[in-house]
Amino acid sequence: MRDALIWALVIVACVAAGWLWSEWRRRAADGRSSRPGGGRDNRPGGGRVAAPPKPRGADRPAGNRPRPGEIWWADVPYADGTGSKVRPCLVLRVDGRAAEVLKITSQDKSDRDDHVRIPTRTWDPGADHDSFLDVSEPIRVPLDAFADRAGDCDPEVWRGVRRLPHLTA
Repeated sequence: MRDALIWALVIVACVAAGWLWSEWRRRAADGRSSRPGGGRDNRPGGGRVAAPPKPRGADRPAGNRPRPGEIWWADVPYADGTGSKVRPCLVLRVDGRAAEVLKITSQDKSDRDDHVRIPTRTWDPGADHDSFLDVSEPIRVPLDAFADRAGDCDPEVWRGVRRLPHLTA
């Protein structure tokens, strides 16, 4: 009986922890993080706090939309269609309703052929290391999923991306 009670408490604790984690992530994505300044920590082990992207709203000028060669924070869908994540991305092309983008990750992908190092400090001054651009395939993102313009892509990286045959359709 005692073992069953312990296991029941462990299960309840795991469910509660999962709910708390989910709630924390949702609030962080909505810009209501419990951390000072509402920021998110993008570095393993903590340290750097950057303001989360703001949702697109009526206060944003209508002409302020993504353009090719720019880096934006956007709610980018996962490849498997199970959800999305607010992340930086490089805009490849834009039409009336959506943009094709390449994801940017802060995780070290230097050992992979489908990722290219991209200098980060020009559009994220608090960054302590470069990021990696996933050049495997563009992702279509609705224009209303774009939150904040981060900056321009490094010109050398942009020229290299524009030369990739599978991205220049």
